[in-house]
Amino acid sequence: MTTDDHIVFIVDDDARLREALSELLDSHGIRAAAFGSAGEYISADKPDAPACLILDVELPDINGLDLQRQIAKGDHPPIVFVTGHGDIPSSVQAIKHGAVDFLTKPFSDADLMSAIHAAIAEDRERRSARAELSVLRRRYLELTPREREVLPLVVSGLLNKQAAAELGISEVTLEIHRRNVMQKMAAASLADLVRIAERLEIPVTHSRRAGGNRA
Repeated sequence: MTTDDHIVFIVDDDARLREALSELLDSHGIRAAAFGSAGEYISADKPDAPACLILDVELPDINGLDLQRQIAKGDHPPIVFVTGHGDIPSSVQAIKHGAVDFLTKPFSDADLMSAIHAAIAEDRERRSARAELSVLRRRYLELTPREREVLPLVVSGLLNKQAAAELGISEVTLEIHRRNVMQKMAAASLADLVRIAERLEIPVTHSRRAGGNRA
């Protein structure tokens, strides 16, 4: 991995610690950006890359746990908390809201690096999942209105003739739409299309009824 492949943000009001952490990360070939307050971090331009946020609990402008809650709904990197005033309730709260780790100063370099690598790996997975979902959404938008009606009927398990009757079209026409849906969504099988529909949160309001064979 290159130093441009990922980045670690450090938010701590202790200048010496920021410098020490930056040097540690540099020795591991990891790019770092350090900030003395939450405000500085929030207002800074950030590269679009897998990242980790090392966040102090006690900051001059806001409590780190409060910041975690504020940015929870946004697109932010996984958090590794560091603090000189750790307690069990705070650590439980941090982990409950998605923090990767909660380290009490002084902590070992090994523990910190382990948490950072875990956070960056988690962010890579998140980014990959978001990218895949974006592709699926673009494909879905390429479906015609009729194909968007066919998709939920197909993944619900209805037979072709049942889905065709539901839409008031012939079974042959339904099969054409179904084939187009499979191709446009790049679904290798019906099971694959079902998983895609679940990812897109497409509501399925019909259930398979008894009788007949799948066409």
